[in-house]
Amino acid sequence: MPQPTDPDHRNVRQIRLAAIVMAATMVIWMGAQLLGGQLGLPVRFVFLFDLAAIAALVWALFVTYQVHKARRDRRARGTEDKDG
Repeated sequence: MPQPTDPDHRNVRQIRLAAIVMAATMVIWMGAQLLGGQLGLPVRFVFLFDLAAIAALVWALFVTYQVHKARRDRRARGTEDKDG
């Protein structure tokens, strides 16, 4: 089995962080929606939760794309093995 290189470890950490951010964002967003409805918060405050969730998900999408692009570039240069 080939040893993972430093960029591989970096990519794994970035993808793991993006996955955690996506999962936590959805749980917190659903909780905020529930709490906002229970407390009767004005719609403009609840909308802020929506914007924060969108921002977190866009960030995670950007990180995921950057990792994908880096892996694709390494494959094109032939510095990554054929298995993955």
